[in-house]
Amino acid sequence: MNIGEAAKASGVSAKMIRYYESIGLIPAAGRTGSGYRVYAPTEVQMLRFIRRSRDLGFPVEKIEELLALWRDRTRQSADVKRLATEQIDGLERKVREMQAMIDTLRHLADACCGDHRPDCPILADLGHGVEHGLNGAGQQGSKGGPMQLSPIR
Repeated sequence: MNIGEAAKASGVSAKMIRYYESIGLIPAAGRTGSGYRVYAPTEVQMLRFIRRSRDLGFPVEKIEELLALWRDRTRQSADVKRLATEQIDGLERKVREMQAMIDTLRHLADACCGDHRPDCPILADLGHGVEHGLNGAGQQGSKGGPMQLSPIR
């Protein structure tokens, strides 16, 4: 099948298929006499494997390892599980980081009156950066209450 058909069958765009070939993640496709790429069912299966791995957030380097393990019939499942648990740990860390961002933005939005006045703790925090601004939701000021932010003048 040609690259368009392989893309449709695998869920990987033609552009990404060419990219994966260029970095050696998949072998270079066979070519017709006129130079068009031709993909066999095994290559489409490999593309589906890559697509599913990407859907689960694996970076290309880890997908290379997973592909090598997938091809290796003498592999130990412990090696595959290690990669999966490392990925879980990384995803959980990202979730915690994103939750901290949500909490901080929610705190800043709650502190903003959202009225006609120009004072805005959201802009003040962004202007001060992490050093001086809120780097975690609910950060307390020196008197135990919510931290008050003032605009840059």
